[in-house]
Amino acid sequence: MHTDTEHCVRAVRSKDARFDGWFFTAVLTTRIYCRPSCPVVPPKPENMTFYPSAAACQQAGFRACKRCRPDTSPGSPEWNQRADLVARAMRLIGDGIVDREGVPGLAARLGYSTRQIERQLLAELGAGPLALARAQRAQTARLLVETTALPMAEIAFAAGFASIRTFNDTVREVFALSPSELRARLPKTRTQTTGGSTAVGTPAALNLRLPFRAPLNPDNLFGHLAATAVPGVEEWRDGAYRRTLRLPYGHGIVALTPRPDHIACRLTLSDLRDLPVAISRCRRMLDLDADPVAVDEQLRMDPVLAPLVAKAPGRRVPRTVDEAEFAVRAVLGQQVSTAAARTHAARLVTAYGDPVDDPEGGLTHLFPTPQALAALDPESLAMPRTRRTTFTTLVAQLADGTLHLGVESDWPEARARLLALPGFGPWTVDVIAMRALGDPDAFLPTDLGIRRAAQELGLPSTPAALTARAAAWRPWRAYAVQYLWATDSHPINFLPV
Repeated sequence: MHTDTEHCVRAVRSKDARFDGWFFTAVLTTRIYCRPSCPVVPPKPENMTFYPSAAACQQAGFRACKRCRPDTSPGSPEWNQRADLVARAMRLIGDGIVDREGVPGLAARLGYSTRQIERQLLAELGAGPLALARAQRAQTARLLVETTALPMAEIAFAAGFASIRTFNDTVREVFALSPSELRARLPKTRTQTTGGSTAVGTPAALNLRLPFRAPLNPDNLFGHLAATAVPGVEEWRDGAYRRTLRLPYGHGIVALTPRPDHIACRLTLSDLRDLPVAISRCRRMLDLDADPVAVDEQLRMDPVLAPLVAKAPGRRVPRTVDEAEFAVRAVLGQQVSTAAARTHAARLVTAYGDPVDDPEGGLTHLFPTPQALAALDPESLAMPRTRRTTFTTLVAQLADGTLHLGVESDWPEARARLLALPGFGPWTVDVIAMRALGDPDAFLPTDLGIRRAAQELGLPSTPAALTARAAAWRPWRAYAVQYLWATDSHPINFLPV
C-alpha cells in the first residue's frame, strides 16, 4: 500500500487509524516517522514519504514520533492473512528466531538461502531480517524501560542486545532519547508496575496494553478460549483469560482482559528475554492484527451474513500460542463433546505436563510436549483404539520432527501432511489450519455447528453445496465460521461472567 501515494496522503489527512501498521509516514523536514493516525497537524504532501515498515523508516534515518508512538501500532494484517515466503519470514521474526538463531536459522526454517530471504524482504519491506529484528528489539527495550524498574543493563540483555553500548545507541537512534530520558519522561508510578523479582531469569510481572484495530468483538474470542480451557493450563478468572506459556528461554503465565480500546496483558515470565515472543504469541492467539473492516465488508456482501455482521461486527478467529498443542487437542476433540475433550486433555496435563507455580490463580502445568506424550502407554488413553492410533502417530511425528507445525508452516504442505495421517479427515485438518496455522480462509463445512447454522439461515446443508456457496466469502471463510457459530447458544459464543 505504501506505493500508492494518493491513497496514503488521504489516510494521513483523515487520521484514519484503520491504516496503522499498513504503512508509515516519514516526514522529510523533521526526519520523524508517524502512524497514519498521528494527532499532529499533517505535513504537506510534498514533505511526506511512505514506508512499509518501522524498520525501513529507521534504516532510512527517521526516528519514531514521540506523540503517536508508531512502533507500538498494530502489526500489518498481511503477515497473518498471507502464506508466502515474506509473510512466513515475518511471523518467524516476530517469534524471535533471528535473535535466537540468526539469519541462517531463519533461512533454514523456511528452506531458502539467506540471500533469497534478504532479497525478498528488502524488495517488499525496505529492510532485511537483521533490521526488522533490530526494530523489534528496540520496541521490547522501550516496553521494559517504560513498564519496569529494571536496571538498564538488565533491560539491554533481556531485549536481546549483545551489549549495553548497542542498546544505548539503538534506543537513542530510534527514539531520539536515551533509555534514561525515556524513563524520566514517565510519571514515577509508571515505572513501578512490575511485581516479583527484577532479575533476568526470575519471575517478573509486566502490565502491558495490546493494541488492535477496531472494532473487536470479544464475545466469541474469549468465550471460545474460556469454554474450551484445559484445567491446569487455562482458566477464566476475575474477567481475564489466563494460561501458561512454554517459551524459548523458560515459561510464563499471561492474563488477558478485554478493554474497549485495547487488551490488558499481564505477563509473568521466568526469563524476560521471552517478552517479545510472549507478546507475539498472545497477539496471534487473539488475532489482534486482523483487519476487521476489510473482513466485514467482504462478508456483508452476502445477504445471509450481512445481518450477523451488522449485529456484532469485528469477530476474530480464536487461535493458539502453540501449534503442536492445538493439533493434539484437535485429535482429543474428535467426535466428543467440549467437556469430554477438556477431560482427556486435563488427564494428559496432570500426568505429563511440567508443573509451574501460579500464586495469582489456579494454573498448575505447562501443556505436555510432543516428546513427553510420545513416551506414554497408548493403553492408558481412554479412547477408541483407532483414535489412539491417530493420537500416537501424530505425537510421534511431532516429536521426531517428521511433522512440524509452526508460524512458518507452508499451509498447503502442512494440510497435505496432516491428511496423510491415519484418522485425519477434513474437519480435523481444517480446524488445525484455522486455529493453529492461522489460515484465514479455512472452512469447516462438515462441522455440526456450521451445518445447524446453515439450516437455520437457509444456506445449503450438504458440505459440497455449502462449500460452493461459501466461495463468495473467500479469502475470509474462517471469519464467516465465527459468525455462523455465533447463531448458536453454545458457551463458546459468550463472554464469560
